[in-house]
Amino acid sequence: MKDGDGWQQCAQGHRHWGVFGAAGLLLVAPGPTILMQHRASWSHHGDTWGVPGGARGSSESAVQTALREAFEETGLDVEAVRVIGELVDDHGAWSYTTVLASAASELAVHALDRESTDVRWVPVDGVLSLPLHPGFAGTWPELRTRF
Repeated sequence: MKDGDGWQQCAQGHRHWGVFGAAGLLLVAPGPTILMQHRASWSHHGDTWGVPGGARGSSESAVQTALREAFEETGLDVEAVRVIGELVDDHGAWSYTTVLASAASELAVHALDRESTDVRWVPVDGVLSLPLHPGFAGTWPELRTRF
């Protein structure tokens, strides 16, 4: 268990995973396609699609968290990724940072932990056809304008 693991209530009255907030990686490859994760049914907002990510540790930046989680969940070669920006979804007393990054090609990935039932490269135009994690769905319109 990491020191950031645990539930936190935000100022909007919602429960979120990550005592110190959370972060995820929105990785874009030519096509354009993005790397997406299908969340396990038992997880918070299970059976939805979003980006690899998770709870921030007390000493981690959002970028460090997003890259660590993407590696742990997908085996992604994080050395082949170029960070290009961040989008913070601040709920008051808790926030989720989406780290935007690019890769020169669709890098090899696999669902490596029990939190994921699938990870895959999805064409940008097909994202809205998936059942999206509500947080990701809320930020997708803004994220889409950033790459």
